[in-house]
Amino acid sequence: MTALFILIIISSIPAIAVFVWFRLARYPFSMPWFSTALLAGAASFFPALLLQNVLRAGSGIFRLSDKWGRFAEIFIRIALTEELSRFLILLILFTVILRAAEKPISIMANAAGLVAGLGFAILESAVYGASNPGNALLRAFTAAPLHGACGSRVGSSVVLMREHPVQGILRFLSAVALHGAYNFMLNIPGRFPPIAAVLIAISALVSAIQAIRNEAVLN
Repeated sequence: MTALFILIIISSIPAIAVFVWFRLARYPFSMPWFSTALLAGAASFFPALLLQNVLRAGSGIFRLSDKWGRFAEIFIRIALTEELSRFLILLILFTVILRAAEKPISIMANAAGLVAGLGFAILESAVYGASNPGNALLRAFTAAPLHGACGSRVGSSVVLMREHPVQGILRFLSAVALHGAYNFMLNIPGRFPPIAAVLIAISALVSAIQAIRNEAVLN
């Protein structure tokens, strides 16, 4: 229980750092909105888990893993279901809750997606910490940046879908591809693949942060 609590604290550090960054940069993202996006991201863990159980290898309706092997397991059963769940939750968030924002939703789309991704990572790290302690520490340090980066892309895709659906789909698929590449690296034996996974997560997070900065400057 103590180890699990430590993992949750470690996984929460990126979310705390992002909140401090928003405050210092004076982005239009208040504490209630931050908390809502964080909780929404954590909530997206459950529909993703449900979809993953449906598509589980050797069971479920589609049996994707039986047909396409590791690709289906990593890119469809895991990456696609998690990003799709995040997309649906953020769609509800932007439509119902953030409609009352003083700034257009488009200004906060990347930021809300980033925070939602971090919320997902906190809950996922707790689950992995309980079921797979040997790999939990690596995921605690890398899953949060990865989910934050993917969440930022999904957040922008939700907004783009309204007026630029092709761009929105491509943006969403980029999050799935990024997520899948990260998971693929973690499933390859050896020393280099985990390092590659860390580099993928960090570089993607840096890109997401830059996108949020650019969005704030333009608006």
